Amino acid sequence: MYSAIAKNKRNTILYIALFLIIIGVLGWVASYLYGNLAIMLWVFGIAIFWALLQYFAAGSEAIALSGAIEIQKQDNPRLWRVVENLCITTGTPMPRVFIINDQAPNAFATGRDPQHAMVAATSGLLDLMDDAELEGVMAHEMGHVRNYDIRVSMIVFGLVVAIGFIADILVRMSFFAGSRRNDNGGNPVVMIFGILALVLAPIVATLVQLAVSRQREYLADATSALTTRNPEALASALQKLQDYGRPLQRQSTSMSHLWIADPDPKPNMAQRLFSTHPPIAERIERLHEIGGKF
Repeated sequence: MYSAIAKNKRNTILYIALFLIIIGVLGWVASYLYGNLAIMLWVFGIAIFWALLQYFAAGSEAIALSGAIEIQKQDNPRLWRVVENLCITTGTPMPRVFIINDQAPNAFATGRDPQHAMVAATSGLLDLMDDAELEGVMAHEMGHVRNYDIRVSMIVFGLVVAIGFIADILVRMSFFAGSRRNDNGGNPVVMIFGILALVLAPIVATLVQLAVSRQREYLADATSALTTRNPEALASALQKLQDYGRPLQRQSTSMSHLWIADPDPKPNMAQRLFSTHPPIAERIERLHEIGGKF
């Protein structure tokens, strides 16, 4: 488990580097189309500023978007004790605990590190799960905290949003810039490839985000199984989440990757391709395999 955490910290640097390369391509395209190198510096500056802003503020933003209400032990002793016992077992700092008034069963963790973590569960999750299943779900969320997945998710999300925002602006600007360079003898082929890069950059960034999110769901499932020594409980909880199959009342695509299950289940293959979560059936199968090794 410690090696997985160390790997996540190393991967954070790699992911940031990958996104900076994409941002660099955007900056180069913009600089070429406008013939001004300063644009590249502005692109980098905007992206880094937005990523830092998300790093520090996205956790509170996610809580606000979900409509979660912070609780203390007396407000819901059952949920509080489950989280508290997991923290004692793993030596993790106690996070802030929230409940979302929504009958769709789901949960998420957010924050930039274990010292600033927040976990939230819907009222539907508390009603639907027995104690063992609830423990499995919350161990999954605490696994995100312990593995520093919440930090990676915040940084990756911030950079994806920054790339999409910058690319949208540059695509709009590029048509005017491109025609101006053509009038001055600019290379139209380079201009076409440049505009194509601007269009594809946010798509590539989103696909990277999806890959990151899916791998971290598998890791958090395994962390839950190792923490509780009861992978079948989490498998049962995931099956209930799949069987429920109805979306959350309050949704935001910007935080869909944070939930334990997709907050808006996708009905067809094309939509599932761009889901932030791996198929629940595959997650359940992996948990059964882990259970067979205990």
